[in-house]
Amino acid sequence: MVGVGMDTALIYRLAEGQLESGRPLDALALLEPLADELRDGAAGSLLLARAYYRSAQLRRAEEELTRAVELAPTDAYARALLGRTLQRQSRHADALPHLRLAAALDPGYAEDRDSCEARVSAA
Repeated sequence: MVGVGMDTALIYRLAEGQLESGRPLDALALLEPLADELRDGAAGSLLLARAYYRSAQLRRAEEELTRAVELAPTDAYARALLGRTLQRQSRHADALPHLRLAAALDPGYAEDRDSCEARVSAA
């Protein structure tokens, strides 16, 4: 439980630690009371999205990632994670533009883009 007087930066770091340790629900327990405040910035939305994604709450992850890419359209990781989130919902055609942008911003995402393009072409 979030203690009285814990500042947002500390909670953010604790939640990141929970995610890195494979405990997305524990991260969400820390983050959700601050969700409105976190949504003011791309980094906060992205952290919420990562926790939702890793706990398979894909609709919520999609909402947060959509917000994150609106706030930071050149964030390759946010674009790639949005694409992956859409793919996990079998929405490959919706995922492809985000994966293309992610790969254009960071060539490390080219394999994700290519895989999605193959799925869309085969459909």
